[in-house]
Amino acid sequence: MLVPSSVSEHGEGQLQYLTSYLINDTVAVDAGSLGLAATPAEQTRVQHVLISHTHIDHLGSLPIFVENIYESGTPDSVTIYGSAAVLESLRKDIFNDRVWPDFVSMSTPDDPFLKLEELQADKTIDLDGLRITPIPVNHVVPTFGFLIQDKQTAILIVSDTGPTDLIWERANAARNLKAVFLEASFPNSMTWLADVSKHLTPALFAAEVRKLRKQVAVIAVHIKARNRDEVVKELEELEIPGVEIGRFGKAYTF
Repeated sequence: MLVPSSVSEHGEGQLQYLTSYLINDTVAVDAGSLGLAATPAEQTRVQHVLISHTHIDHLGSLPIFVENIYESGTPDSVTIYGSAAVLESLRKDIFNDRVWPDFVSMSTPDDPFLKLEELQADKTIDLDGLRITPIPVNHVVPTFGFLIQDKQTAILIVSDTGPTDLIWERANAARNLKAVFLEASFPNSMTWLADVSKHLTPALFAAEVRKLRKQVAVIAVHIKARNRDEVVKELEELEIPGVEIGRFGKAYTF
C-alpha cells in the first residue's frame, strides 16, 4: 500500500497548513491540499475522496479539486464520501452558490460534477481494492478516522482527535497493521487549548500510543505550524519506539 501524504510545505522545514493523504493514486483522505497538489491531469486519477470532518484544513481545496478534474459530457465523476454531518456541510456551506457554485445541484446523471455518498460508522466500504472502515474519534465536530486495508497490509489514519478509545480497539483487532498516522497538534504548554479543541499534545500522543498493543510505525502529523519546533522537540524527547515525524510529500510504502 502506497500512501503519499500531501500538505503544504514552507522553507527548509515542513510546516503543515492543510491535510490530504493520497493512497495508491486513486483514493484520497481529506482534501485540504488535494486541489493544490500535482497537475490537474494527475489529479484526475483520484476517483474517491473521503472527508474525515468539516474543518477547513481538511476540505479547503475540495471545490478547486472538483473543478480541476471535471470533464464535461461524461457520466464519470469523483465520489465524495463523508458522514451525514459532512455531506450537509458540503451542501450548505461550500457548494451553495455563495462560497462556490452549487456543483451538487448542477450535476446530472449524464454530466455530474461530483457524487456524494454517506459513510456510516464502522461500516466498511470497498474502493479500488481497498477496504476502508470509518471509525468515530473524539473531536469537536463529528469526525471519522479510517482503517484502510488491502490484501497484505493495513494502516490507520486517526484524523483530528483528543483522547479516544474505539479506534484503538479496531486497530488492535486489525490483521497486518503496519502504520498509524496520529496527530500531535499543540505543545505540552498548551494542554488547555488541546483539551478545549480536542486535539493532542506530545504527552497525550504518548498516552494514545500506549493503547496500541502492536509494534508498528507511528507517524506524527497535524503539527500546528506555529508550534512545530516545540512539538517536534517534545515528541523526540519521548523516545517512543517506532515514532517518526511525518514528512510531507514523502511516499510511505507498507
